[in-house]
Amino acid sequence: MAEKKKTDENLMTGSEILVKALVEVGVDKIFGYPGGKVIGLYDVLFRTPEIQHILVRHEQGATHAADGYARATGKPGVVVVTSGPGATNTVTGIATAFMDSIPMIVFTGQVASGMIGNDAFQEADIIGITRPITKHSYLVKDAAHLSQIVHEAFHISVTGRPGPVLIDLPSDILAQKTSYKPCVEMKIRGYNPTYKGHSQQISKAADMLNSAKRPLIYAGGGVNIGLAADELSEIAIRGHIPVTTTLLGLGAFPEDNPLSVGMVGMHGTWYANMAMMQCDVLMCVGARFDDRVTGRLNHFSPASRKIHIDIDPSCISKNVSVDIPIVGHVKEILPDMLKKIKPADSETWLNTIAQWKSEHPLTYKQTDDVIRPQYVVERVAALTDHQAIVVTDVGQNQMWAAQFYGFKRPRQILSSGGLGTMGYGLPAALGAAFGCPDDTVVCFTGDGGFQMNIQELTTAVQHRIPLKIVLLNNGYLGMVRQWQELFFGRRYASTVLAEGNPDFMKLAEGYGAAGIRVSRPDEVDDAIRKGLKIDDRPVVMEFLISREENVFPMVPAGASLDEMLEAGH
Repeated sequence: MAEKKKTDENLMTGSEILVKALVEVGVDKIFGYPGGKVIGLYDVLFRTPEIQHILVRHEQGATHAADGYARATGKPGVVVVTSGPGATNTVTGIATAFMDSIPMIVFTGQVASGMIGNDAFQEADIIGITRPITKHSYLVKDAAHLSQIVHEAFHISVTGRPGPVLIDLPSDILAQKTSYKPCVEMKIRGYNPTYKGHSQQISKAADMLNSAKRPLIYAGGGVNIGLAADELSEIAIRGHIPVTTTLLGLGAFPEDNPLSVGMVGMHGTWYANMAMMQCDVLMCVGARFDDRVTGRLNHFSPASRKIHIDIDPSCISKNVSVDIPIVGHVKEILPDMLKKIKPADSETWLNTIAQWKSEHPLTYKQTDDVIRPQYVVERVAALTDHQAIVVTDVGQNQMWAAQFYGFKRPRQILSSGGLGTMGYGLPAALGAAFGCPDDTVVCFTGDGGFQMNIQELTTAVQHRIPLKIVLLNNGYLGMVRQWQELFFGRRYASTVLAEGNPDFMKLAEGYGAAGIRVSRPDEVDDAIRKGLKIDDRPVVMEFLISREENVFPMVPAGASLDEMLEAGH
C-alpha cells in the first residue's frame, strides 16, 4: 500500500508535465486567455513562479503579442488558449508569423480525445485549419509524450526557416497522470535544415560581386532573424556595394551609412528602385523576391546576374530565376563570403546613386497649419535618437514609419510584412515591451488599425507598460483611400472613418491610459516630449494629420519598379 502511494506521488498530470517542459526550454513569459479545456493547465501555471502569464483581452492579441516578443528578442513567443473559438481566434496571428518566419509555439485546448470528430461543444479542427500556416503541428495523444513534443516543437520553431508550431491539447490528456519522461534525443525524422553553404557556390558569388561594375545587395528579414547584420555590413563596406532592404530587412544595414539606398519596392525610395533596375549583379540575402519588391516580374532587374542566399530551398528561383543559388544560414554563409570579397570597381555606380539621392529624395511639404505624418515620424525619430523599437500597424502609417524613421540596428522595426495584418501594431508593441523592458517602444498606427485590437490597451494599463502609441488620425482607411483617389476616381467607398470614429482621448482615459491630442505642427515636439516622459502607463498621442496625404513614391499594381509615381505627379 505504501509502495502504491509512493508511486502515485511520483505521477504528474499532463498539465504539470507540459509546464515542467516549458520551464526546461527556458520559457519565462506566456501570452494567453483561459477557457474550459485549459483550466487545469492554468491552475499549474498559477503555481509556477518561473513563468509569467500575461492575460490579453483577445486571443488574436495573444498571438500578435507573442509575435512582437519574438521579433524583438529572438526568442520564440508562446501562446496558450482554449478550444473552439479560442483556437480559431489565433489563426490570423499564426498566419502573420508564418508569412514573416517568426518563431512561435501555440498551445490550443481541445475537447477530450474520445469526443474529437463528434461536433462537441467548442470543438474545432485547429490542426486542419492551421496546417497551411504552421511549420509543424501536433495532436497530443499521450501525456507521456508531452515533454518530447514540447522540446521538438521549440527546436523546429527556431531552426531552419523559423515559424509557428501548434500543439493541440485534448482535455483528457492534460488531466492524465503518468510519470515524467524527459526529452532524451532531438532527432526528428526528415527534418535536417541546411546551415553550411556550398563552398564553390560561395566562391562563385564572391567572384561575381568582385567583378561587378554596378553591384547591389538586397537584404531581407532573414538577415535580421539570422543575426547576420554585422557580416552583411562588412561585405558591403569592404566591397563598396550599396545596400537596399525590404520592409522587414530595415535595420539590417544602418540607413545613415552612405552605402544605404533605403527600402525597395512599392513604396521604396526612388533611388533604391532604380538601383534594383540598373544593377549588373544583384545579391539577395534572406529575402524571397515577393511581389511588393519586384513589381512586374517580366521586367524586374533585367540587366543583372542574380545571387540568392536563403535557408529555405523552396524560396530560391520560386519567383525570380537566379544564376547562383546558395542554400544555408546567412550567419554561416556571409563570413565565408567575406573572406573572398574585394573592393568592386563601383565608384561610377556609387556616384550615380548619390546623384539620384539628391535629385529624388524622400520629401514632403510641412506647412504652419496642417500636420504632415512624415513630420511626426521624423520628430519621433529625432526625439528618440533613432533608437526606439518601432512597431507599426499596416497601411500608410507603416510606410511613413519605414520611410522616415531612419533605422540603425537589427530587430528595430516590427511590422506585419507578408500578411499585412491590420490590428497587429498595438499587441505586437505590447509583446516587444515585455521582451525588452529597458527599451522605448513606439507604436505607429492609424485610426483604422488601432481599433482592431484596441482592447489590449487594458493589458498595457494593467501591467503599467509605458507604450508610446503614435496615432496618425486622418479619418480614413488611408491606404485604400489613396488607391481610390489615384485609380478609382476619388470614390471613397467604405473608407471614410471620421464620422464614426470615437473620441480617442476619452477612450484612452476610459482604459486608464494617458491621452495627448495634437492638431497644430507647432505642438508636435512638446507632445512627443511629454509622451516620452510618461513611464507608468501607455500613452496615446493622437496627431490630427492632413486627411488626404499620400505615400510616395508608389509603384502602381502591375507596373515595373522604374514606373514610380512621385509626389506632385
